[in-house]
Amino acid sequence: MKVHHVCIETSKYDESIFFYTKVLNFSLKKETPNFHGRDYNSWLELDGFYIELQTPKNKERKESIPNDKGLVHICFFVEDIFKELERIKLIYNNFKLKNNEILYNVEGGNLFKLIAPEGTIIEIRDNPLF
Repeated sequence: MKVHHVCIETSKYDESIFFYTKVLNFSLKKETPNFHGRDYNSWLELDGFYIELQTPKNKERKESIPNDKGLVHICFFVEDIFKELERIKLIYNNFKLKNNEILYNVEGGNLFKLIAPEGTIIEIRDNPLF
């Protein structure tokens, strides 16, 4: 068994598309308007990893997704975290700080976290798990 995709619901569709494509470099593979009662259902891909990004069903509009249930964060590995942080800071500035710092060390590696427009926490780190 392997991961197929992660689905993220957003009421900030345009901002989320910008975030995933321009900030995180996903490519927009398919965008389907008016999908089963939703304004949009889209597929984004990065190195074989897919995100299904969708707006809420029109009758179930949400302003935000609570961050205490369901998906907590998505983590991406990068070779050069300092270069990646500088690249992202040029186009995006919603970071989740720890002790008032953007970049910090955890278990022998560096990481930083972004808050996507819909509230998903995106972790970027430079050390593999094992």
